[in-house]
Amino acid sequence: MFKEKSPIYPVLFILILTVILTTILAFLDQVTEPVIAFNQELELKEKILNVFDLYDENMDDEEINRFFDEHVTKEDYKDEVLYILEENGETMAYAVPFEGPGLWGSIKGYLGLSGDLQEITGVEFIKQDETPGLGGRISEAPYKEQYRGLSVESPEDGAIVINKPAPGGNIDAIAGATQTSTFVTNMINEDVTAFIEERKGE
Repeated sequence: MFKEKSPIYPVLFILILTVILTTILAFLDQVTEPVIAFNQELELKEKILNVFDLYDENMDDEEINRFFDEHVTKEDYKDEVLYILEENGETMAYAVPFEGPGLWGSIKGYLGLSGDLQEITGVEFIKQDETPGLGGRISEAPYKEQYRGLSVESPEDGAIVINKPAPGGNIDAIAGATQTSTFVTNMINEDVTAFIEERKGE
């Protein structure tokens, strides 16, 4: 029998405690995984509806899911998902994926285009690691709302959106975060212009 002061006791205690805690964490992870997945999917649906300028904060989870399932379809597009808003079989708008490097990490989002590819309906960011209070403000409403209703000029020059005060500027860059603002407009112009040219060529 081990003596009370034997060093084996602390080792056994730590081992048993580790097994118990690991089991509890594994159980919690298994239980919460479906909830986390549901919330992530719901958040994405909210953002896509906002890109289409259709999201209402008063909508509950059931209304969001029902509206999304009835009016939004998905299409594979360059290893990403293209969301299409449809009404009575007619394409009303597209949520076009864009992605590129930011100042501190990659930035991913969606830009909304009307079905005739003539107007921007909105923008949302799915992933961004920019500095809170500076570049991170691209996810705030005042910056995003600037995009709604912008006319899409001929994208042949590769500039759908342009930061002010440059000639033809239609978006106010974020003060103190001009690099992030430039990264965003560059990736939108590149990815969305390619989408427009592809769709018009069909």
